[in-house]
Formats: sequence, structure tokens, C-alpha cells
Amino acid sequence: MQIDPVCGMEVEENSQYKSMYKGKIYYFCSPHCKKAFDKDPQEYLTKGPKGMPDA
Repeated sequence: MQIDPVCGMEVEENSQYKSMYKGKIYYFCSPHCKKAFDKDPQEYLTKGPKGMPDA
């Protein structure tokens, strides 16, 4: 299991929502979390999950 860095939910590695950032793959529970991460990955990696983003 992986942890969605945006909302903190556990996510299977076969999730269709993934992003590569600085050589590492991050997994997301939804397109909303992926979009929020892609917009500002450093925010989530340094400050941790913040819950579900606004749709």
C-alpha cells in the first residue's frame, strides 16, 4: 500500500492516478488529489497530507 500525499488515504499501487516527481512515483486515490499534487508537489511533500482537495 502507498499513501496518497495529498489526502493521506491508503492507495493500491495499481491506482490509475500516478505522478512521477524527482524520480519517485506517487499514487493518488482520485484525479482531484493527483491534480492538486501536480500543481504544487513540494507543498505536500514538505508539509504532509492536508485532506481531500476541493473538486
